[in-house]
Amino acid sequence: MSLKAQVMADMKAAMKAKEKETVSTLRMFTAAIKQVEVDERRELSDQDVLSIVAKMIKQRNDAAAQYAAADRQDLQARELAEVTILEGYLPEQLSDQTIKDIVQSIINESGASGMQDMGKVMTLAKAQIAGQADMSKVSHVVKSLLT
Repeated sequence: MSLKAQVMADMKAAMKAKEKETVSTLRMFTAAIKQVEVDERRELSDQDVLSIVAKMIKQRNDAAAQYAAADRQDLQARELAEVTILEGYLPEQLSDQTIKDIVQSIINESGASGMQDMGKVMTLAKAQIAGQADMSKVSHVVKSLLT
C-alpha cells in the first residue's frame, strides 16, 4: 500500500473513531498532497509524500517555537500534537552516528575536499537519507566533516 493510500485509510479510520484532531491533521496532509499533484500534474511517489510530510513537520515545529516565545501554550500544544500525528508517516529516523557514517562515505566516494563541495555532498546525502533524518542535522554533519 502506498503512503498516500495509507494516509487516506488512516483518515477514514479516524473519522469513524471520531478523532477530531487526527482527522483535521490528516485532512491538511491530504490537501497538501493534492495541491502538489495538481500543481505538478502528476501522481506523487512515496518519496514525494515523505518530503511533503517532512516539510509539514518542520513548519509545525517552527510555529510551535513561535507560540512558545509568545507564551501561547494552547496553540503550541496543538502544533506539537499535529507533529506527533505526522511523524507516524516518516520512516524510522537515523541515529547521529549513522548519519555521520553515511555522510563520511559520501565524502569519500565523491572525493569532496572542502566547503566548496558541500552542495555536491548535500545532493547525494539528500538522495540517500531523505525522510530518514532532519536535513538541517545532516547539513551540520556535512559542514563539520568538510572543515
